[in-house]
Amino acid sequence: MKRAFPVLGVLTAILLSYALYMALIGAPTEQTMGDVQRIFYYHVPSAWTAFVLFFVNFGASIFYLTKRRPAADIVALVSAEVGVVFCTVVLVTGPIWARPVWGIWWAPGDIRLTSTLVLWLIYVSYLVLRRFSSSGQTPTLAAALAVLGALCVPFVYFSIWFFRTQHPQPVMGGGGSIDPRMLHVLLINWLAFSCFAFLVCWSRYRLESLQREVDQAHAMESLLGPRGTMRGNVR
Repeated sequence: MKRAFPVLGVLTAILLSYALYMALIGAPTEQTMGDVQRIFYYHVPSAWTAFVLFFVNFGASIFYLTKRRPAADIVALVSAEVGVVFCTVVLVTGPIWARPVWGIWWAPGDIRLTSTLVLWLIYVSYLVLRRFSSSGQTPTLAAALAVLGALCVPFVYFSIWFFRTQHPQPVMGGGGSIDPRMLHVLLINWLAFSCFAFLVCWSRYRLESLQREVDQAHAMESLLGPRGTMRGNVR
């Protein structure tokens, strides 16, 4: 598996480069918005990738709550970390796209924008809990919070189906439409982002596993005396 990582890294870099070329040059220019619409090829795939990672976090959290497997807890942690990064990209590219199109950076009453921000705050809170809490119940509390965050994902996605919002209708279903060439570039970028997210999660999983092994070794060392005996008071 270690030998496969560099190969997958090179292939992902090539795919990301090709996706960048298609997004900036290969895709047709949108007639109404012009070139600013090309942010679409980063904004939407980032959102989809974040949603997938949050669902991975949800599944791993449920598995941890039922089986108490440390590996599941690590998967939940790293998927949340990478998911927050992609969700941050969504929140950054959204206003950049909105300013020239809507005339404003942020529409406070927009249900999609507000719910996405709430989703981001939930998972940031999840990471803060994991980082600063030293309680033995931290993984359990974090898993419960992950369940709440996962419930928000469908609401964010389907919000533009049921509420009036600044966002256009979904490009696939829900009354929206998209040029097949644009859809092709969109899916290429999503594939590239998904591969990149997988590699980052894989790398973080290995690092987190090693870190926990080191922490356990230090904990055992602190319990043992200089000659490998348990520390204690001699009476």
